[in-house]
Amino acid sequence: MKATFLLSSLLSVLCSLCMAQQPKDKASIHFLALGDSYTIGESVEPDERWPHQLADRLSARGKSIDSVHIIATTGWRTDELMTAINHASLQPDWDLVGLLIGVNNQYQGRPLAQYRKEFPELLAKAIELADGDTGSVFVVSIPDYAFTPFGQTHEPNKISTELDVYNTINDSVATAWKVQYFNITPISRQGVADPKLVAKDNLHPSGEQYKRWAELILSKLDW
Repeated sequence: MKATFLLSSLLSVLCSLCMAQQPKDKASIHFLALGDSYTIGESVEPDERWPHQLADRLSARGKSIDSVHIIATTGWRTDELMTAINHASLQPDWDLVGLLIGVNNQYQGRPLAQYRKEFPELLAKAIELADGDTGSVFVVSIPDYAFTPFGQTHEPNKISTELDVYNTINDSVATAWKVQYFNITPISRQGVADPKLVAKDNLHPSGEQYKRWAELILSKLDW
């Protein structure tokens, strides 16, 4: 009887440990996307935004996304996004967090030092919201609006050169912190040659371009 009891107790402990090591319930995964016009999907339908297209593809893979929450507004800089996140009073329990920010710092001619300071702060906040799990956070590069009808009339070479510097910064920070980085900028630079990648406002990505972003992210997402 004693041996039977000990065996039963051991099996119970082992089962408890196995259950504790199981992955999160795929039916309750919560995805948080942080950014600006490129995340909120200016000039496209809600289901064409890249966070929603990515969630749909993850669901098809068996990683059912229970909710997609977006904190993003057209025109936001890094400081404005941080203010919005703080005001949202979010809990640090997000299963997946994406961050794409910086184009408005560049467009508004803000000092590069501001981005060097505030982007790491935002990435640290994103990691905090993922309960400290860097593997549940990813960064998306800033697309190049020089390759749009609008950008072509606003010193496109200058835009591309400056955005390359911004993307060097966010890439280096993500790499240093072991956060996945997805370079969608080359896709955006097909906008002049392939007009269907640009929305009707002649500035923002189309749903087709966001589809290609989602496919690239999905193909490399280690999650």
